[in-house]
Amino acid sequence: MVECGLVLEGGGMKGMYTAGVLEYFMEKDLYFQNCYGVSAGACHLCSYISRQKKRAYRVALNYLKDKNYCSLHSLLTTGDLFNADMCYNQIPNKLDPYDYKAAAKYEGNAYAVVTNIRTGDPEYMPMREMHKDTIAVRASASLPLVSRNVKIGGEYYLDGGIADAVPIRRAIADGNGKNVVVLTKEVGYVRKQASPAMLNMIRLKYAKYPRVYALTADRYVRYNETLRFLDEEEKAGRAFVIRPQRANDIGRIEKDREKLEALYQLGYRDAKKCYGELTEFLERKV
Repeated sequence: MVECGLVLEGGGMKGMYTAGVLEYFMEKDLYFQNCYGVSAGACHLCSYISRQKKRAYRVALNYLKDKNYCSLHSLLTTGDLFNADMCYNQIPNKLDPYDYKAAAKYEGNAYAVVTNIRTGDPEYMPMREMHKDTIAVRASASLPLVSRNVKIGGEYYLDGGIADAVPIRRAIADGNGKNVVVLTKEVGYVRKQASPAMLNMIRLKYAKYPRVYALTADRYVRYNETLRFLDEEEKAGRAFVIRPQRANDIGRIEKDREKLEALYQLGYRDAKKCYGELTEFLERKV
C-alpha cells in the first residue's frame, strides 16, 4: 500500500484503458492509500479494491451482445441504457461474483464521485461495504439523458463527471502529496462545448434541476482548466499521469469487442512501459 492518491477519470467504454492499467497494477501488487473513481473509473475501481484480476475485463466484454446489459431495449424498458439490475445485481451476485469481503478489507480508502443534481456539487462517497455502497458506483456511472436519477438518502445523483471529471483537487485536499492520475482522453485532448441540441435536451429533461444544465454548459471550461492544473502538478513532480498517446475511435457506448480489447491491452502496455518511472515517482519525496 503506497501513500499516494489514485485518480481515475471516466469516459464510458473508453474506461477499458483504465481497466488495463489497473490490471497491471494488480499484477505488480501496487495498491494506493486513497482512490477516487469517476463513472467508468468507479466501476473498474470496484474490482481493483477487491483484488479480482481480469474481472473488470470480463464484466465489460462478456455481455456486450446481451440486450439486458447495455442496449436500447434496456433504455426503453428500464430507463437506463446500462441496465441497473444486470450491472449491479445479476453480474456481481450471480454471473461473475464480486468478492465483497475482500473489498471491505481493502487497507486504503476508495471513493465514487457523484454529482448531486439539486446542488450541483460533487460528492465523494465511500466504497467499502459494497453490498450497500454499490449504489454510489451506480450513481457515479449514470449518464445524463440515458439514465434514471439515482436516489441516495434524500437526494438524487448522476454521473460524477458532470461536476468533477478529474478529482485531482479533492485528492490533494485529502492530504495526498502525490497522485497518480489515469486519464482516458489522449495527450493534447481539449474538451469542446456541448452542442446546442444537447444543451436543449438537458434543459428540458432536468428542468427541476437547473444546476445540471449549468454544469453541462460550462463543463468544457472546467475540464480544460483542470487539465492545465494537472499539467502544473505533473511538472512540479506531484502528479504522475498515464493516458493514451493518441486519439482512438472508441465511443462512450462502444460495442466492438476487438476495439475494446485492444484499448484494454493498450492500457496494460502503457502501465507496464512506464512502471519504472512510476516506481521512481512513488519513492521520491515531495
